[in-house]
Amino acid sequence: MTEPDQSRFAEPDHSRFAAGAAYIDGRYMPVAEAAIPLTDWGYRRSDVTYDVVGVWDGAFFRLDDHIRRFRASMDGLHMKPAESDDEIKAVLHKIVRLSGLRAAYVAMDCLRGVPAPGKPRHPAYARNYIAAFAVPWVSVASPEMCERGLHLMIADTLRIPPESVEPRYKNFHWGDLTRGQFEAMDKGADFAILLDAQGNVTEGAGFNVFSITDGVVATPDRGALDGITRLSMIELCEELGIPCEVRPVPAAELRDADEIFTCTTAGGVMPASRIDGRIMGNDRPGPISMRLRDAFWAKRAEGWHATPVDYEGKD
Repeated sequence: MTEPDQSRFAEPDHSRFAAGAAYIDGRYMPVAEAAIPLTDWGYRRSDVTYDVVGVWDGAFFRLDDHIRRFRASMDGLHMKPAESDDEIKAVLHKIVRLSGLRAAYVAMDCLRGVPAPGKPRHPAYARNYIAAFAVPWVSVASPEMCERGLHLMIADTLRIPPESVEPRYKNFHWGDLTRGQFEAMDKGADFAILLDAQGNVTEGAGFNVFSITDGVVATPDRGALDGITRLSMIELCEELGIPCEVRPVPAAELRDADEIFTCTTAGGVMPASRIDGRIMGNDRPGPISMRLRDAFWAKRAEGWHATPVDYEGKD
């Protein structure tokens, strides 16, 4: 009598996913094995949108907000993958579960493939599909940078205007941001902040920017991603009674600010201590910036906007 094949009932080998887990177009795999076709327009034309949600202490932060923004980006770029929002959430839970990570950087992409043979070479005829991965938590800035405060500079490179590429739809058009980062390196700064053509602050490479002058917090209203951590900062300012304005922030205002902080999913709140070589305060993060950073992580520890990862689900 032949014994039945038990392999399909076996528990998944989580050791294969220790470095991270991925999902591409319906399939799960270790992140090191994840790949997309070289011919797809998601690769060849940067025809892709994405989002990133963080997992900290075993819980997603503002998962619904990230999914909502991801769907808005897909809609704005005429992308319609097969997966529903709930199915995308299930994918994210599963890749974190496969990895076993309690602190993770979790990315979701929607890529445009290529038109089927015989179809016009137009993006409307290209299939759209979802890719995602979970890897150990990463931060934009190192712990040492965050301790002393970021050293920022305003780049000569201008941000791509919203009329050309809408920054509220997360995208891979990072040519301007990358160029700005090399400017920062050349000048001994940690990160560059880009302006628009009118001389107003937009954002940096993967983070939003806030200035603080005379106790009033301000963040740009245009030319930057509507960051989820940025939204959290606006909410925290209201909760703590700190005035916060969403409006144009001229470069001169940022250069003369009492404090500056940046924020992003990959790092949370990251205060600065220098801008264009000018030392702010005592060359350390300012008091309002630190109050907001401490409040952010304290509320996170209490379960603020948390969605626990489903680590017990069936794989």
